[in-house]
Amino acid sequence: MKQFFLTVLGVFTGLFLFLVVVPFVFIVIAIGSASSREPTPVNTVLELDLRDGVTDQAPANPFAIFGGSGLSTLQIVDTLAQAEDDNRVKALLIRLPEAGITPAAADEIRQAIRRFRRSGKVVIAHSQGFQPIGSAVSSYMIGASASELWMQNTAGFQLAGFSTDNIFLGRAFDRYGVNAQFEQRYEYKNAVNEYTESDFTPAHREAMAAWMTSIYTSALANAAQDRRTTSAALRATVEAGPYSAAEALQRRLIDKVGHVEEAEAEAKRRAGRNAGIMEFSDYASSKGERAGSGRNAIAIVGGEGGIMTGTGGGADPFGGGSSIRSDDLAEALYEAIENKAVKAIVFRVSSPGGSPDASEQILAAVRAAKAAGKPVVVSMGDYAASGGYWISSEADWIVAQPSTLTGSIGVFGGKFVLADALGRFGVDLRNLSVGGPYADAFSPSQDFTPAQRAAFAAQIDRTYDEFIARVAAGRRLPPARVREIARGRVWTGAQAHEIGLVDQLGGLEEAIAKARELARIPAGESVRFKRYPEAKSPFEALSELFGVSGEAARVLVGIGGVMNDPAAEATVRRIQTDRARASGASVLADQPY
Repeated sequence: MKQFFLTVLGVFTGLFLFLVVVPFVFIVIAIGSASSREPTPVNTVLELDLRDGVTDQAPANPFAIFGGSGLSTLQIVDTLAQAEDDNRVKALLIRLPEAGITPAAADEIRQAIRRFRRSGKVVIAHSQGFQPIGSAVSSYMIGASASELWMQNTAGFQLAGFSTDNIFLGRAFDRYGVNAQFEQRYEYKNAVNEYTESDFTPAHREAMAAWMTSIYTSALANAAQDRRTTSAALRATVEAGPYSAAEALQRRLIDKVGHVEEAEAEAKRRAGRNAGIMEFSDYASSKGERAGSGRNAIAIVGGEGGIMTGTGGGADPFGGGSSIRSDDLAEALYEAIENKAVKAIVFRVSSPGGSPDASEQILAAVRAAKAAGKPVVVSMGDYAASGGYWISSEADWIVAQPSTLTGSIGVFGGKFVLADALGRFGVDLRNLSVGGPYADAFSPSQDFTPAQRAAFAAQIDRTYDEFIARVAAGRRLPPARVREIARGRVWTGAQAHEIGLVDQLGGLEEAIAKARELARIPAGESVRFKRYPEAKSPFEALSELFGVSGEAARVLVGIGGVMNDPAAEATVRRIQTDRARASGASVLADQPY
């Protein structure tokens, strides 16, 4: 009886929290958020902080902004395009990341900054140092595109190249009895190597050195152009470092030394009388996405992350990691097809790969768009490799940034045999199966039998052949040529352009221009932009999260706008966790290839 009353008390406590406390917290935050919004000053300096990183695309779920800075490359590009025509915006102040930014994102942001400057507006970039790690050269490239590049007096200009580190587990697996049994097609499909090797294979080293050199050379060339020097001269100066801020100024790597407050004061001075600083995200929220105008529309369909089958239902609402779900993305493409106003589709892809079956489902939707007479132009983001290239391969036109990582036309798969490793700790793993001889092929308790290994290798070969066939058809290349340039090798966008895997170098703006051309929309005619999948409202997101109706979610959040307080995130996460425990929920993901 005591346990019964404790259970009843727990239920009522949970209901009270869910129906009273949570709505109260959300409504308070909503009121605070709404009251804190300020109008854009007459002379405005937008402050764009890139130090928390950016995603490629804005998430469809509004609560995903809790997972990072809340900014995306496309949002930055879109907002700067609107700020160009806004007479209130006079200047842009950029806070640069010390360790770099993904190279393709840096390419696209640099292009947007240059367009913003061409409108006659000032851009000041400020750095608290360029570290000798990651792709700091990309951060410097963004800074070099500004009207002035500042550094803090104590900061170091330690950029001297492009460096990365790989972890290889081969020796550790041998030592602890883990047997990694994988098939790869072919030698450049090097994701397997981290499990099987202790060092770079010759092919792995060759491919990585090639794309790293391509990114480094491209970034220095862009920075040299913006700093009005030669690539050779800039490279010689950079690689002779590191330097103090004063030394970097003396060598004309930067324009001024000063604290960020001084850079802000200078930006406001350049903006005009009574100028004010406005956070970029606040301005972006006030402007919204470019909608355009006109009778005809261009659809912008986006997908970011690993490619998996299924839908996004049940995913972490706070953006624990982006993924492309094949049902969702295919549905978005079909919705664009069915919209009679849509005359062409720009398909923004940023994915390192994933399930071949999910990729084929999405590619089928691309084919359907073409069959419906709607040209498809792919705009590649940070990555469009492996499955990311599969879903892009049959588009009418492919646009990539010089530093996009693409290609990786190959496949791998396999398993880890853990019986020996677990046995060393007194854990015995035993398998029991019924059916045919392939039923236990992927059991971690035993090696593949020769027949199982042969059957699995044949499946890998079939998938590779299907990949080759799609690229050959889409790129109008002989299969033999595709096999020659494929073999699992990763290329940058600049390299892919040279070998015919990409049609044009550029970003979303160039892709939109090409889509207009292919749809035969006159250059002077205005067009609308229709985005798919459509962003979820807070009500829809909460409805999905709590398993309640949209109306119940609407009551829960009152007037909306609840995304700006960590307390709200913690409260919602707690409810989600309790709910998952109660239902015994688990998360399964397809293995990327």
